[in-house]
Amino acid sequence: MKRGDLMSEEIQKDEESIQPDDDMVEVVPSGNPKKQALESLPGVGASTAEKLQEAGYYDLMSLAVASPGELVESVGVSEPIARKIINAARNNLDMGFQSGDDLLKKRERVIKIPIGSDAFNTLMGGGFETGSITECFGEFGSGKTQLGHILCINVQKLDPTAVIVYIDTENTFRPERIKQLAEGAGLSTEQVLSNIRVGRAYNSDHQMLLAEKVEDLIQKQNLNVKLIVVDSLTAHFRAEFIGRGTLAERQQKLNKHMHTLLKLADSCNLCVYVTNQVMSKPDVFFGDPTQAIGGHIVGHASTFRIYLRKGKKGSRVAKLIDSPHLQEGECNFFVETGGLRDVK
Repeated sequence: MKRGDLMSEEIQKDEESIQPDDDMVEVVPSGNPKKQALESLPGVGASTAEKLQEAGYYDLMSLAVASPGELVESVGVSEPIARKIINAARNNLDMGFQSGDDLLKKRERVIKIPIGSDAFNTLMGGGFETGSITECFGEFGSGKTQLGHILCINVQKLDPTAVIVYIDTENTFRPERIKQLAEGAGLSTEQVLSNIRVGRAYNSDHQMLLAEKVEDLIQKQNLNVKLIVVDSLTAHFRAEFIGRGTLAERQQKLNKHMHTLLKLADSCNLCVYVTNQVMSKPDVFFGDPTQAIGGHIVGHASTFRIYLRKGKKGSRVAKLIDSPHLQEGECNFFVETGGLRDVK
């Protein structure tokens, strides 16, 4: 019998082990339920478990938050089997409500990455938070990419083992700039550069794939990923989807991409920093006509939104326009060779 026939027979046995009309088989958790073997779930054999891991489902939590459609597409099981696998995973996890005290304790895990400017750190409540998405939008030359490079250095000042994933969509990552900043911070340039994983995205699908591969770096390679930089978020989407007829498809893909990043930020307690392009609204006659690309999809998915613009005498202005708990405000700073400097 050929190997393909054996694999098909094994997958068929996996699906036959649980029928859509069967009662749910309760799996009794032992130890940490998040680390239970996938094979303990009804309908999951060795081959199906291998396919789940290849698709990025490493534990019960990743299955519990998945949709049946995702499992059907990535693993190849039928929809009833997918629903029962997901329900079994949810039954073995505490997926109910949490008290405010529990959430407050969870917030103690949040790490704040300082940006190098006292005024900017104060504006952000101490720095850029892990477990959230921070979006910076502004015109070209406003300092968005510079902040991304500086965050790559400052997160390694907090933790020398921290790994950064830099998804570059506009060919803006410069190792020479990282070397300058590392020397200014007194860090080893070789160590700093070796801790940065750069992925050059050539289209929107490639960009989304790179974001999905971050979990593989964490789970399979055991890398201590603490920062994801996407520079820029909307460049490819803006170039590929032109006209109102493609707007719905563009927003759906962008929404999926943002939720992938948000899931990584929350589940892995890492910081996601994205830059965004802007456009000028022609119907605004008074005030600043600058508006971020991506509409409400990006606005709702971002935890913090910062508007960057050029200030006087070469300075930059950062305005916090959206935050769950911080008040709006702005600060001024200079971008220099060694990093950021406050305006005195």
